[in-house]
Amino acid sequence: MKSGIEMIKAGLLALCAWFAAAGPAHAQAAGHWDFGVYGNLYGAREYQVWVPAGYDPAQPRPLLLVLHGCVNGPNLMGEASGFNDVADVEGYITVYPRQNVTANPARCWNWQLPVNQARGSGEASILAGIVDAVRGDYNVDARRVYVTGISAGGAMTSIMLACYSDVFAAGAVHSGGMYKGATTVSGSAYALLAGSIYSPDGNGRSAWECSGSPSPRPIPLLVFHGSADATVNPVNGQQAVRQFLQTNDLADDGIDNDSVKYVPTSTIAGQVPGGRAYTVYNYTYGGQLLAQHYVIHGMGHAWSGSTSGLPFTDPKGPDATLITWLFLKGYQR
Repeated sequence: MKSGIEMIKAGLLALCAWFAAAGPAHAQAAGHWDFGVYGNLYGAREYQVWVPAGYDPAQPRPLLLVLHGCVNGPNLMGEASGFNDVADVEGYITVYPRQNVTANPARCWNWQLPVNQARGSGEASILAGIVDAVRGDYNVDARRVYVTGISAGGAMTSIMLACYSDVFAAGAVHSGGMYKGATTVSGSAYALLAGSIYSPDGNGRSAWECSGSPSPRPIPLLVFHGSADATVNPVNGQQAVRQFLQTNDLADDGIDNDSVKYVPTSTIAGQVPGGRAYTVYNYTYGGQLLAQHYVIHGMGHAWSGSTSGLPFTDPKGPDATLITWLFLKGYQR
């Protein structure tokens, strides 16, 4: 398994070569939006699917579930992140569920409510149902299904990874928190301010158990967080890393024996030319990169590297979108 930095460099070179070979004719080709609604006993949610340029129903494609933050939605999330542009090159299907204003006035995913923190329950079951619906409508490679999100969507990503480890091959949490970082509305306010009051190690076991049967496989995780995030305290990113490392400690042999440790196996300093410095903490086990934590120095609550000019984006940071995809695509379930 290559290191995270090696994968990023290789991916960048591959994308540059692709664009050079494709030429203007292919650059004009574009993917398109499809729209759907999924509902179950816990409610219904609209979703949008970006079908990438050149989609061939005969060819299985990876699927990326993208969960927006508060006061946001599929269109803005797609524009801010740029995942659709990468999808047109890489060929993955992108799915953007929309939170209902009736479920949360600010359109936040309700990650802090226990009903949404269990398999087959609440918003988690709706999101899993959306994935199943898309898999029924498109040719999706079931081994390459991934999830990512920012802020409330990042915290919801932790839930989906924990409770549906049999569905998702890997995930990325941007400016979010760990699984069950809070279990009440007041607790969520405290977690955002100062970090969760719960132990990442204890929550790591809960996450291991949530899929219905303990996960027999590792759950790779990428975390992005700004060091100056005043909306979601950066300690939440640290807790998310530690929680999933504990989950992976249990996943490797079913025993809490610190076989997977919360100690970086390597640390790399980076600098965006004319932009922000950042530090990458890598956690490997058995030759596999299990977790990677990007700390973007001086960045607030934002999607790193976006050039969209939209709120909650920071063009000075490293390209979180490309880094995320290159991390995720290295794993299959």
